[in-house]
Amino acid sequence: MSKPIFLLLLLAVAALAMGSLVSGAGHLEQTLPGGLPLGNAVTALALVCPALAAVLISRPQSACRRASQAAFAAAVLWLPISVILAGNLTLNFVGSRGVVWLALSLVTLMLVVGCLAWAVAAALRAYRQPE
Repeated sequence: MSKPIFLLLLLAVAALAMGSLVSGAGHLEQTLPGGLPLGNAVTALALVCPALAAVLISRPQSACRRASQAAFAAAVLWLPISVILAGNLTLNFVGSRGVVWLALSLVTLMLVVGCLAWAVAAALRAYRQPE
């Protein structure tokens, strides 16, 4: 599969995942084998796909690539850390752990979106001004 097609696929999966989450689709409450709610897996996809796209778009050895790699790592670790914080797969929180999880989730989302925007802007700038 070519890189542009793979990038489009990643962004399409992310868009579909975000659309499903925003719409509050009923299927998100279904449980996957092992007990993980589908909505939690879809949320993880909504974070991981654009983060990976940012890594692939950004230039090797650039600050954008390093930041995108950090965003990708944060996105990959979001679900396991969330489960550890909650102590359950359904991400039901008790006490201040919910506040910590919300902050973690917001920082991860902002990092992913920021890195994707940075990578796209840098790629467009490089396309307009070839070396």
